[in-house]
Amino acid sequence: MVKGHRRRLDGLTRALPQRLNANNPDFLVISQLHDEAVSQNRPCYRDPTSGYSVFTAVFLNDRGYCCESGCRHCPFEPLQ
Repeated sequence: MVKGHRRRLDGLTRALPQRLNANNPDFLVISQLHDEAVSQNRPCYRDPTSGYSVFTAVFLNDRGYCCESGCRHCPFEPLQ
């Protein structure tokens, strides 16, 4: 658990580009799955390629800290 991260201004609506690049062939599908999970108050969605569960930005924000695991939708500023 890492405390001290600040939430990004767009942290609840936009994944970090280095973790979800707009050139990813599944970018639109992933974005839709994320938005759908958020609107249905679900903590995660299933990645269409890997099948792994991916936490939503809202879930990660509500947890209140960054775990430094490289979460796709982490709403916090990366530490430099």
